[in-house]
Amino acid sequence: MRSGMKELDCIFKPKSIAVIGASDTVGKWGYMMVKRPLKTGYPGVIYPINPHKSQILGLPTYPSVIDVPGDIDLAVITTPAPTVPNIIQECARKGIRGAVVITAGFTEAGEEGRRLEEEMVTAAREGGIRFVGPNGMGIWSEVGRLSLCFDDAPKKGPMAFVSQSGTFGGAMARVASQKGYGLSKFISIGNQADLKAADYLEYLAGDDETKVIILYLEGLRDGRRFFEIAREVVREKPIVVYKAGRSKAGARATMSHTASIAGSERVFDGMCRQVGIIQVTEAFHLFEVAEALAILPLPPGNRVAILGSGGQGVVGSDSCSAFGLELPELDPDTSRAISVLLPPHAPQAKNPVDFAGTKRTALQEVEIIEKLLQLDYIDGVISNVPVSARTWDPSMEVDVNDKLSSGALKVDIDGAMRYASLPQIYGKPIICIRFGRVKADIMEQILGEGHIPIYDTPEQCARAMAALAQYGASCRKTNEWK
Repeated sequence: MRSGMKELDCIFKPKSIAVIGASDTVGKWGYMMVKRPLKTGYPGVIYPINPHKSQILGLPTYPSVIDVPGDIDLAVITTPAPTVPNIIQECARKGIRGAVVITAGFTEAGEEGRRLEEEMVTAAREGGIRFVGPNGMGIWSEVGRLSLCFDDAPKKGPMAFVSQSGTFGGAMARVASQKGYGLSKFISIGNQADLKAADYLEYLAGDDETKVIILYLEGLRDGRRFFEIAREVVREKPIVVYKAGRSKAGARATMSHTASIAGSERVFDGMCRQVGIIQVTEAFHLFEVAEALAILPLPPGNRVAILGSGGQGVVGSDSCSAFGLELPELDPDTSRAISVLLPPHAPQAKNPVDFAGTKRTALQEVEIIEKLLQLDYIDGVISNVPVSARTWDPSMEVDVNDKLSSGALKVDIDGAMRYASLPQIYGKPIICIRFGRVKADIMEQILGEGHIPIYDTPEQCARAMAALAQYGASCRKTNEWK
């Protein structure tokens, strides 16, 4: 981490927080900013600040931060906008160095709000305070076990999600957690009056808990600096962005939402390509792409093999081509060697390789996938989740945590464990599709433990593989520059 960004530890790893504007009225921001840390297991000290209360949610309350007997790392501010500049000054006198400003009503609200925001920034600069917001929903930090924005702590994971929209970004983060995607941090950056998107990139570049940085952006403050820092960060970890405000109506909405100017779509896209930022065209694609980038080895190129059945291979081929991936036809020797492993009625192995809808074991699939990964002209494989004996016989009882089952299931488990080891053995990615399966079974669990991502559609698989290929190409170019 750059030494200058170490100062943000007081925001993401605070040992104590003061909630200014704390309330015991359910539904108010001052209530939620006390309730959420308590409910989600924040281990530090919470100081509610309210001059009219003696106790809030069982915690002793103080008239101001100056009256708090202990040190305070982070101030969480929920009071009305006109009060915030003076509160920032008071925080500086107390020695507080970080703040999260939830309060809205600043630049996004008009000229008077813009003036108040300038006063707040001036007070923070003079007092040595860095702050998130204003006009945001708060943060989640797994390492600090601090949730200001979620009633239930998200699943722990390798993705840091920086969102210019609090409500929309928070909703996406909750859905992502429910679907099994893990977060290291969530940051609702709001108006970026002090800390900008570039600052969060710089901080997260050195964050050990974060493997991939994902961004929902509406507009940039100081775009030049953002791309200069992003160019350095992508040398260390991937950045995935969804840029909103592309239409005229969307650009107009961003100004009233987070006081951001959307900027030129063409310039933004060109800079992302030049710097090595991966863009997605739908918001939730952020998580789908980031999962693969966080856990899989990067492919040496963009040449992919597909193993599946019938239409899965056809749609998968179209999807891969649409994302710029190549599907080389198998050489005659490899085609013959793989065809021997296919059922008699299956077509000659080409690419994709068609199982022709036949029941097969994980071990059978592993044999084929290994032959594909051994080819110097295949850089990654997309396949379906191997089926288990229980898939064909749902009445079979099995404890998904029991890796020592006997009989047919034991063979399936052995095959799945071998399957899960292949990306690390060959240094090439494998991505799986559920192919219509609704309920996950032990095979998915084993593949997940082996860090093989599993998606629901061929398009998702292709998109994730394309992101890996794009970031791999970016890393190779970076190495050429060094």
